[in-house]
Amino acid sequence: MKKQNFKKLATLSVLSTAFVAGVMIFGGDNASAHGYVEKPASRAYTANLLKEEMGWDVAHAKFGNAIDTPNGVEGIEGFPFAGPEDGHIASANGVLGDYKLDQQTPDFWVKNEMTGGENAFTWHYTATHPTRKWDYFITKKDWDPSKPITRNDLELIHTEEHDGSLSENKPTHFVDVPNDRAGYHVILAVWEVADTDKSFYQAIDVNLTPDDNADDKEAPTKVQNLNQTCATIDSITFSFDAATDNKGIKEYKIFRDGEEVATTSNTSYTDKELQSDSAYKYTVQAVDFAGNKSEMSDKLVANTLEMPEEDTEAPTAPGHLHSMEVSSDSASLMWGASSDNVGVKEYAIYRDGEKIDTTTETSYEDTGLDENTTYNYYVVAIDESGNESEKSNELEVTTEEADEPISGREWELGSFTSPTSYEAGETVVHNGKEYVVLQSHLNYGDITWAPDAAPALFQLK
Repeated sequence: MKKQNFKKLATLSVLSTAFVAGVMIFGGDNASAHGYVEKPASRAYTANLLKEEMGWDVAHAKFGNAIDTPNGVEGIEGFPFAGPEDGHIASANGVLGDYKLDQQTPDFWVKNEMTGGENAFTWHYTATHPTRKWDYFITKKDWDPSKPITRNDLELIHTEEHDGSLSENKPTHFVDVPNDRAGYHVILAVWEVADTDKSFYQAIDVNLTPDDNADDKEAPTKVQNLNQTCATIDSITFSFDAATDNKGIKEYKIFRDGEEVATTSNTSYTDKELQSDSAYKYTVQAVDFAGNKSEMSDKLVANTLEMPEEDTEAPTAPGHLHSMEVSSDSASLMWGASSDNVGVKEYAIYRDGEKIDTTTETSYEDTGLDENTTYNYYVVAIDESGNESEKSNELEVTTEEADEPISGREWELGSFTSPTSYEAGETVVHNGKEYVVLQSHLNYGDITWAPDAAPALFQLK
């Protein structure tokens, strides 16, 4: 894989998988937004787990709001060419309300023990999204863990492309972690969703050791018990028992009529865009991290359904309706796709019991709402024959109060030859927030004198 160099400043981090077995507790509405790396445990997730051991006050003082919202580290997409500012990548520009996740020293964070070579990274999604891809970066061999990480310290080691379907379709990725470095390194996992301009950022601290299993020649066991679990006129779903291996299963290869059609890390698969009333033969082969392949499974003969003369079967209800973002006059909604024996034509959106619109997507933005007002939503799926599903779960959304207009000039960084002057009592705007200048001063190019970093000079209004 070609490795890339990047520019700017960044701070990445996490904590140990020793706490992954703990119990996850979220507060309020945060449980719906949106995902974190569960194993190896990301810094945000482990901060949440440590809350139970350390107590809320101590954990909050050390880790900030991530202890309650590890799944909400969401920033602008496009990293490394866009996205959070260097020095604030782990916190996605302080999206949770603080920059605690950006702390970086050689010893501050507990490391996940990791061996070079193929490693599994598993995401936990508290709300799913149509997804473009996931990117994985690692610090270079000569990085300095005592300094904030710059883009030039990072290299891309893996991209997991996706087909635009929901993220839950691929929760685990297998990443070839370089075997040419050892000791403390940071891995940054970036989940790029397809229906917003945001990505989710998860930093993972690891202690790398060389792979001593590179000579593994033992193949996985044969995949057993292929079983058809669902069929429509154009799709077949089947499941199978997990194979075993001395070092672990990387993936399963899916074959239809003797041709490889897909790979998956799951023990079930849905084959789509098939002919109606047709039989297909499936086999599955397990592959381990060393590339050893199992014996081919026994064949499963599965059939799609016949196209009905009259379709009277309703779609399944849309799943997990939730809000993505709420403002003073709008609400962005998302839900899981419905299925149907013939096909879903559209979704009807209901607000306060009244149908307000239809869409072919699994997301919708309702605009023109009143501020500080509660609305009730649900969604119904409709197939090509007009059959309607049961309604989704109901969702209650309250719009925010409209912000007062922001006043004051934008804070600017000065330079040695052209300093910027700030007068006590004046209002300046920085990152969308208003600050009052407490002391008259000149800025000669020192970013540590920014309003959100210098409480002796500025006070948030």
